[in-house]
Amino acid sequence: MTGLGFFADAMVAFLTSPMTLFNVAWATFLGIIVGSLPGLTATLGIALLTTLTFRMDGTQAILILICMYVGAIYGGSRSAILLNIPGTPANAATALDGFPLARAGKAGQAMGIATAGSFAGGVIGMLALALVAPVLGDFALSFGSYEFFWLALFGVLISGQITTTGDSLKGWIAGFLGLFVAMIGQEGIQSYQRFSYGSSDLAGGIGLLPALVGAFGFAEILTVMKARGFQSVRDASDRILPRLSDVWRYKRTIVRSGLIGTFMGLLPGVGEDMGAWMSYAAAKRASKVKETFGKGSLDGLMAAETGNNAAVPGAIIPVLTLAVPGSAPAAVLLAAMFIHGIRPGPMIMIESPAFVFQVVAMVAMAMIAMLIIGLLLTRPLLLVLAVPRAYLMPIIFTLCTIGSFAIAGRVFDIQVMLAFGILGFALREMNYPMAPLVLGIVLGDLLDKSFRRGMTLSDGDFVAFITRPISAFLALACLLMLLGAVPALRRRVAAMAASLRARLTGKTS
Repeated sequence: MTGLGFFADAMVAFLTSPMTLFNVAWATFLGIIVGSLPGLTATLGIALLTTLTFRMDGTQAILILICMYVGAIYGGSRSAILLNIPGTPANAATALDGFPLARAGKAGQAMGIATAGSFAGGVIGMLALALVAPVLGDFALSFGSYEFFWLALFGVLISGQITTTGDSLKGWIAGFLGLFVAMIGQEGIQSYQRFSYGSSDLAGGIGLLPALVGAFGFAEILTVMKARGFQSVRDASDRILPRLSDVWRYKRTIVRSGLIGTFMGLLPGVGEDMGAWMSYAAAKRASKVKETFGKGSLDGLMAAETGNNAAVPGAIIPVLTLAVPGSAPAAVLLAAMFIHGIRPGPMIMIESPAFVFQVVAMVAMAMIAMLIIGLLLTRPLLLVLAVPRAYLMPIIFTLCTIGSFAIAGRVFDIQVMLAFGILGFALREMNYPMAPLVLGIVLGDLLDKSFRRGMTLSDGDFVAFITRPISAFLALACLLMLLGAVPALRRRVAAMAASLRARLTGKTS
């Protein structure tokens, strides 16, 4: 009941504050616009807003960023349905059935179903946030330096494996490149300078937000400017407000996709796009009309949008309880919390349990605003898609530059932003995923400090890292993940599994 009381107090405080309601409205609206514009992502939106809100009150700043997060993931469905261009990577699965529905003259119905699915998925994820975060926070109290070292390494490895198609090596290279970047500057225990080469700027380390703004902002600008222009906007003249009977028809899809999306959000570095794809695949397997998927299936559209929005609160759970982000936007949200003096991690349920349920209330406010704005302003929001990118990209570049400079007032941070933008663009051109790179930068400090503290506590004996139960389990998971990527070993395991299945089939017959 204590948690319910904290949640009720937070909702009352938010609903009775005109300034809070105004912040929720404009931040969610701006998030939908950012998500709707092809080439702009939730990560970029949160990163830019973080640089512009770091002098605000911490609670209001985090509320604004969560509203941006929720709005952007939802907003990406607009361009996915109307243009067949996902506004964010999380909406790629939405385009499979949303665009065929739009071509069939059902764009309004598709956007109404997508809005309902997004809201339902967010509610399921929000309930999981309220129920799982306190339990996970209590469990995280048993984590020490040894466990956090393996957890950080596991996060980078699983992110690299899941975000790449086929060979995991590119994802792991990107992840370990992020870990290397995090090692630049003074180390956290003895303040010894590493990889600074006599530069006082490098001795201070690479700023997380300038690096993120560059990797996602400037790199997006270069990518979008290279790509061909998209088609003119299609109209949505049919019914937008979905009937309750239409939504209720897909109740099983909503529950299943909400749970899958929440779980995918929990995994470090996986995030909303995998939540959408896994939910879509599960809905297709369970469907009796699989042949309609990819040709305008409302079931598939509902699954994709429910899954990616459920992953948003799911990704916030490890941020609060473990200080490990579940996705790239959550990584920026984690950095924003540290900037505003909030210390997420295992001690948060002891030091500030009310804040956890304040975050639940923030997600609830963002979901309500998303539902209202998404249904009432769909047609006016279509005008956003008609903005010429020749006008848009210079504005975004200006915001990237100002935001990077405003954090610490250093020209060096602008140079970091430009360097990471060029690096991110080059990596994308070679099909390297960005999520492991970002996660490596975020988790690098945790991995480094945990390793050094663990070695200090054990007097330099690495055996201590694999003898405690939780650390041994995480170490085994990392080892199996690495071994599973070896082609020869993978083929061997597949052959053994096929042989075992053949024997079992022969015995049963």
